[in-house]
Amino acid sequence: MSDNKPHIEERESIVIRFAGDSGDGMQLTGTQFTNASAILGNDISTMPDYPAEIRAPAGTLAGVSGFQVNFSHQDVLTPGDAPQVLVAMNPAALKASLPELESDGTVIVNTDAFTRTNLGKAGYESNPLEDESLRGYQVIEVPLTTLNREALKDIEGLSAKDKDRSQNFFALGLAFWMFDRPMDTTMAWIEKKFAKKPELIKANSTALQTGYNFGDTTRTFQQRYRIRPASLPPGTYRKVTGNEATAMGLVTAAQKMGKPLFYGTYPITPASDILHALASLRHFDVRTFQAEDEISAMGSIIGASFGGTLAVTGTSGPGIALKSEAMNLAIALELPMVIINVQRGGPSTGLPTKTEQSDLLQAMFGRNGESPIAILAPQSPSDAFDIAIEACRMAVRAMTPVMILSDGFLANSSEPWRIPDPNSIPEITVMHPAAPANGDGPFLPYKRDKETLARPWAIPGTPGLEHRMGGLSKAPLTGNVSYDPAHHEQMVSERAEKIARLADIIPPLAVYGPETGELLILSWGSTYGAVRSGVKRAQEKGYSVAHAHLRHINPFPRNLRDVLGRYKRVIVPEMNGGQLTFLLRGRFALNIQSYPKLHARPFKISEVLHKIEEVLGK
Repeated sequence: MSDNKPHIEERESIVIRFAGDSGDGMQLTGTQFTNASAILGNDISTMPDYPAEIRAPAGTLAGVSGFQVNFSHQDVLTPGDAPQVLVAMNPAALKASLPELESDGTVIVNTDAFTRTNLGKAGYESNPLEDESLRGYQVIEVPLTTLNREALKDIEGLSAKDKDRSQNFFALGLAFWMFDRPMDTTMAWIEKKFAKKPELIKANSTALQTGYNFGDTTRTFQQRYRIRPASLPPGTYRKVTGNEATAMGLVTAAQKMGKPLFYGTYPITPASDILHALASLRHFDVRTFQAEDEISAMGSIIGASFGGTLAVTGTSGPGIALKSEAMNLAIALELPMVIINVQRGGPSTGLPTKTEQSDLLQAMFGRNGESPIAILAPQSPSDAFDIAIEACRMAVRAMTPVMILSDGFLANSSEPWRIPDPNSIPEITVMHPAAPANGDGPFLPYKRDKETLARPWAIPGTPGLEHRMGGLSKAPLTGNVSYDPAHHEQMVSERAEKIARLADIIPPLAVYGPETGELLILSWGSTYGAVRSGVKRAQEKGYSVAHAHLRHINPFPRNLRDVLGRYKRVIVPEMNGGQLTFLLRGRFALNIQSYPKLHARPFKISEVLHKIEEVLGK
């Protein structure tokens, strides 16, 4: 009997992708698999991938929803270049995902879905399970729908359609067995999620257990895999997405400055999850406002900031276009606020659920007149927490709007996050002028701090602090309307200078690798993981290559020019047509090479490594 037991293979890491119709629950399946792996102690990185259509036609390529998980014994920075295991719930999922599967990879298919109708919808002329087109892959055929229906046949109170909705849990149970994952976390989640519907608890938990038991009892599976826990620094961890980390960072910043958080927004993919995360945090003095459009959302945070609250809005590229006039008003008023742009593929409506970094120049210059704005970009999901706090700190320090450039990949992907000690996060000092005493003279709303050039943050209703507000050109000190050329030049220069002075609190740009040499790869935003991993592999091959990553886009770190000048060649990989390269060439007059990617997909490690080898002639 022992000879029939499947072999358990130890692996350093495995990449698995769950794929099916957008109604098959693949995002839930991937999330629960991720949660179980995180609790087991693996390092993880995920990439949800779902269609833009609310309900694309079932069984079509346009309706395929996928979730990729890289879980590892070692530190991982990306969701993996290619899955080694694919769970395909129907022919369309197989066809959409197969080109990215590793050669010799494992394909687990729901054979019940491979009907003539579904094959036609997916564009297959013949059944790939029968025509030898999957030669080179290990194909495991599972009549998943049939097995799931048989397991649930005695559960009353559910229709056949309701029972079929639980077949994603059958697939999840099978994956749990195959990769030696515990089911406890998901079982507890099912009981909590469906607490008011016991029949759904029974159906989903039975499907999960049946899938696990099928893997354990059938001879179809001769291979299991085990990935030991990662050696992470000690601490308390939780899984976090970029949007979740952003929300927690904003709340933390508000607490650290002793103010309520006002989040005014209009729902837009892929930024809406920030609103969802904040809406339930009223007990932390968080107020959320869903506006009727992007313009009113921006107007609401101008009002909230004027009233003395930490004010934030979130959107994506199309929303920034609509907000731009009101953003310019905020710049002229010199009020502190944070504007989050979770970038997606453009232009126009573009690719709502796909990622891109193509709003950088829009963030820098997408307003009329001289209107500088501070810009930061998180490098990973967990880094979004720190960036959110830093953006709030900068906004208050300089009395200015600050923009965060996230993107759809970073916002929706997840990784383990070590929860910081709240006491280790410095307070954010906020000063409001008091009512003037007799003899103090009139209040000067644009009298600037000598160090930061910030103007006073006056709270409305404070006696003696009445002052004029508006978008017309202003006189220094008083803020009164002025068309004097010298006044205009001074105010424009001071607004630019106070953004430039934020470089005083930006840490120097760090270099990973040789301090001088042949090649520097400079990245920004969510490209960090693929670029750092690609450079690390190149260094392991003995190549002279270094990596530096920008989290501060405006202003740049003060030592950026010095770092760039120490290398013979500088390459900038970015998910746009070369926008950061354009800025660097204009600023420093250096021959910096662009490595653009416009596939609306993240960079792969192999792409970065290939570019390094191409440049170095390897």
